[in-house]
Amino acid sequence: MRIDDELLADAKAFAAQQHRSLNSIFEEALRELLGHPRMIDLPPAAFTTYGGGSSGPDVGELDATELKEVLYRDEVARYREGRENAAG
Repeated sequence: MRIDDELLADAKAFAAQQHRSLNSIFEEALRELLGHPRMIDLPPAAFTTYGGGSSGPDVGELDATELKEVLYRDEVARYREGRENAAG
């Protein structure tokens, strides 16, 4: 990538004033230009976890087939619970 020397100097000065990296300044400018959302603005992902003190089963010793069955049963239970809550 080739950048005009004066523009690069301005970007470096801006980054220094903001206590940010030059890379983060370029990324923000490109995201704004292209209309991409910033990663920090996205809601956090939610994952179901098992074992490690949770109320779910300890799956640390299961093989892939057994793990798949546990996950399937959990998904079915959550689906049924959601339907029951919606109906009643």
